[in-house]
Amino acid sequence: MISFVLLSGFTKLKTTKKGKTTTTTTATVTFLNEVEKVNIPFLQNDFVGFKEAVAFKESQGRYRIVNKLGYLGKYQFGRETLKRFRVYNTQQFLTNPELQEKVFIAYCKVNKWILRKDIRRSVGKTINGIKITESGILAAAHLSGAGNVKKYLRSNGQNKFKDAFGTSIETYMKNFGGYDVSNINANKKPIV
Repeated sequence: MISFVLLSGFTKLKTTKKGKTTTTTTATVTFLNEVEKVNIPFLQNDFVGFKEAVAFKESQGRYRIVNKLGYLGKYQFGRETLKRFRVYNTQQFLTNPELQEKVFIAYCKVNKWILRKDIRRSVGKTINGIKITESGILAAAHLSGAGNVKKYLRSNGQNKFKDAFGTSIETYMKNFGGYDVSNINANKKPIV
């Protein structure tokens, strides 16, 4: 019998052991030839978990994909963003997973630098029912750009943004909140 599996989403589970709370992200897996769902432990709440969760949302983790709007790779970068990191050959970019990972890290570093004051002011607050975290801010910047995240935070959630597919800053703030991204250092001009 052939079994098909569909990853249909992520769920965050919080567990407490001896006074420490940890978060594990699980993937909801649906077996298409059966009527059952199984939660499989998938990601920790560290930077690797963060980047893989973002990648799954953006492209289902596929390096060679180009969406209908022309966004490229595992993290769905636009050509203008790639130019910022001196990546001009999009075909080479699509076939180079190591380069895609380096660009994602560099983009997180520059967004963290651009948003450093907003991170300091906003982390821990609740806006429109969403607890603001550093990882949520970085994910929202990946979706909409750091400028739109600044507008959102500084307007206390009144200035909202949605991308061409209807995904909002708030969705990314909520879904990608709570990851430990402290190992990403703010850098105005990161090198890839």
